[in-house]
Amino acid sequence: MNKVKNIVYIFLLVLLSSGLVLDMIPGLQAWGRWVSSPLALLSGLAFALIFGPAFPEFNKKMSKKLLQYSVIGLGFGMNVNEALKSGSEGMLFTIFSVFGTLLAGYILGRKLLKVDKQTSYLISSGTAICGGSAIAAVGPVIKARAESMSVALGVVFILNAVGLIVFPLIGDALGMGMKDFGMWAAIAIHDTSSVVGAGAAYDALHPELVASQGVSALEVATTVKLTRALWIVVLAVISPFFFKAELSGKGGRQPVWKAVPTFILWFIAAILLNTYVLSNTTLMGGFAPGAAALSKTISAIAKQAITLSLFFIGASLTRQTLKAVGLKPLVQGVLLWITISLVSLGYILLF
Repeated sequence: MNKVKNIVYIFLLVLLSSGLVLDMIPGLQAWGRWVSSPLALLSGLAFALIFGPAFPEFNKKMSKKLLQYSVIGLGFGMNVNEALKSGSEGMLFTIFSVFGTLLAGYILGRKLLKVDKQTSYLISSGTAICGGSAIAAVGPVIKARAESMSVALGVVFILNAVGLIVFPLIGDALGMGMKDFGMWAAIAIHDTSSVVGAGAAYDALHPELVASQGVSALEVATTVKLTRALWIVVLAVISPFFFKAELSGKGGRQPVWKAVPTFILWFIAAILLNTYVLSNTTLMGGFAPGAAALSKTISAIAKQAITLSLFFIGASLTRQTLKAVGLKPLVQGVLLWITISLVSLGYILLF
């Protein structure tokens, strides 16, 4: 059985990779356009639930590292002025939504569903900011138990998979523009992986809007999400105040600077490099066309790599994870997710 499982895993990986490569070769794109973000994720999910985990260490490393490197690569296709504009426009609502989500999570998780304090807070933190990254950063700060971390990550992972598939369909049905959908996805979907996947899927649904509106949902979603992710630092600072009794006598906590994911800093560095060096025709001189082509190529490869990373993410979900989640934490996660999705959608459509 293990041999068959490994063969199927390798076959799917090669098949998806080949399609993504063909999609980048002029004249051969028609042979690779069948590969999409939802398809890659569903392939991984179907494999994991049918066969169980395969090459777990490799799969875990790729699901994390490939996504992070891909996000950095996207920075080479962005301009710092446009990025600051996208981030600043969503800043006020980001502040409101982060603290509003934490409050709503407390009411739903602790008061109504009686979910244990650590698990409830981790689910709320993941929903408020950036899913697994927030949970991984906040967990050590509040000395969270391994079981609480696993349950919170399981809830977020399940909802990420649903969001990646459902959000582009809802956005399409509502006729949302690129900018509006990108902002909505960044606020309402948990992990960066599913945010960029949903943005890429929406771009693929409406290439005509990308051309006419001069902005892609992927760029907006990625920029707003990573700007939002910097709030991990704030959350890492304030979280211990909610767990004073539990943390008393347990020693020091994780330094705040460790809460910032390194890839976010590299993503910012890539945007700055692209804006002030590679896109600077005066500085680059005769190398300007080559520099522009390099930025475009890196960004294009990053987008394809993001799609492939979704296969690894899907293949990481196991039946054991589903069993470990439990009903009450899942209900809290779903209700909290629906709440933030509807509130943010209403705000974006009205204002």
